[in-house]
Amino acid sequence: MNHVLVLNSGSSSIKYQLVDVSTGEAAAGGLVERIGESEGVLRHDGPTGRTERTQVVPDHTAGVRAVLDLFDEVGPSLTELELVAVGHRVVQGGDRFTEPTLVDDDVEAAIEELSPLAPLHNPPNLAGIRAARTAFPDLPHVAIFDTAFHHTLPPEAYTYAIDRETARTYGIRRYGFHGTSHAYVSRRAAAMLGKDPAEVNLVVAHLGNGASITAVEGGCSVETSMGLTPLEGLVMGTRSGDLDPAVIFHLQRVAGMSTDEIDTLLNRRSGLLGLAGVNDLRDIHAAIEAGDDDAALALEVYCHRLRHYVGAYYAQLGRVDAVVFTAGVGENDDVVRLEALSGLERLGIVVDPERNEGRKKAETVISPDDAEVAVLVIPTNEELEIAQQAVAVVQGA
Repeated sequence: MNHVLVLNSGSSSIKYQLVDVSTGEAAAGGLVERIGESEGVLRHDGPTGRTERTQVVPDHTAGVRAVLDLFDEVGPSLTELELVAVGHRVVQGGDRFTEPTLVDDDVEAAIEELSPLAPLHNPPNLAGIRAARTAFPDLPHVAIFDTAFHHTLPPEAYTYAIDRETARTYGIRRYGFHGTSHAYVSRRAAAMLGKDPAEVNLVVAHLGNGASITAVEGGCSVETSMGLTPLEGLVMGTRSGDLDPAVIFHLQRVAGMSTDEIDTLLNRRSGLLGLAGVNDLRDIHAAIEAGDDDAALALEVYCHRLRHYVGAYYAQLGRVDAVVFTAGVGENDDVVRLEALSGLERLGIVVDPERNEGRKKAETVISPDDAEVAVLVIPTNEELEIAQQAVAVVQGA
């Protein structure tokens, strides 16, 4: 069997999943939270159910060690399964890493050099890699980059219209993110349509607390909403998305806000949270039911921005075979799916209200049978995508 341990290391957490690539199933998974705090929290879902405990987890090395201890204690045994590889999610690969990459010391150094482009993500990603390489020195480690799927963006899509020398010097361009999700979902969408990915044009909306939308032409990303960082694009849980850059200068001059304060405002205090006071769409809907006008406007702004991008990407692609929703909001919020596509009937995009109703835990068609453009809901599986890419690298090495 082809088992891969997939690690997603955040600043104070490690999410993990043990994936059997031959079946596509997760044999176990869990989460280590509050790394570096006074008391860490561990949750492990294995053969005997969920195991939870609290203990001090001073750093990522200790976090990986705690994960291995849980596998040893409650299973499944990693030794008996004979892992093929460890797959690591890395957010920013710049223009250097355009495909899954075997990790060595030089790759580690390069990921560290790219940290200024993703200061909140690459350092903890790297900490998890280093901890795992120490724990599994004899296993191949494969880095899967969020940005890699978007390396096919044409120059006119990834280039910002600023001074070219400044852009070259500081690596300023559109990189795009959520690449593993967009890659997995676009391939599954082609399968649902009964076509080869090379034959299909898609608009894929990954809607979670972070959200991005991508135009996929023949299996390749040709437009995507996130840019140099994950801040650009759609309205998100706490991020503003698209914004006039002069807002930043205005806040500096008029409000006396520092760069760090504006960074916090746009990344952590904006989006749905800034508009409605909550960042979870379930809470937004509850507030709307209670008559909250701010929550109603927040939902309208969210769907307006999403509809804008669907239309823009339709224009870029010229022909669209399907619009696809995925991730937490995309899979579970029927109101967003319906409202985001309302008014697009002239483009052949129609949602069947009955098919759309409710949460979707399986791949589902929510458009009428005779719709010109299919509308699909496809649960994402980034861990499986990472595991599959890791195995492909190891087998091809």
